[in-house]
Amino acid sequence: MPTHHLLIVYHSQSGTTEAMAQAVIRGASDPAVEGIEVRVRAALDAGPDDLLWAHAVILGTPENFGYMSGGLKTFLDRSYHACLAHTQGLPWALFVRAGNDGSGAVGSVERIVAGLRWRAIREPLVVAGPADEATVLPACEELGLTMAAGLEAGVF
Repeated sequence: MPTHHLLIVYHSQSGTTEAMAQAVIRGASDPAVEGIEVRVRAALDAGPDDLLWAHAVILGTPENFGYMSGGLKTFLDRSYHACLAHTQGLPWALFVRAGNDGSGAVGSVERIVAGLRWRAIREPLVVAGPADEATVLPACEELGLTMAAGLEAGVF
């Protein structure tokens, strides 16, 4: 029976961020990690109830015009006030498919998450330029596995 809940919320238009998300999900669902229930939501379908359910969250977004995607921004906007007093200290991580250097997308997410007082478990995973499946997807799997294993071990 799962004892910890991991929420993965992402937005993708071209499919590259989707491929990254699927790798994060594979890592988070690794059979070696027990007691973790993974819930996956497209950003436009996710809401405050998903965050209130979660013990940790991984967010994923493409970089659009030097900012996070509109879909992820909409999710955060809809969830912010409902979750502000209830999710402080929530462990979180971020992956970004960057068209430029990713700093604008990372900064925009970090500003909102700082207001929510969530706790980053690692530096954001930013993929700029062509997505090399040999390196990018394993790094995404590692991100998912790290969060799930940390929850299992009680580190986060």
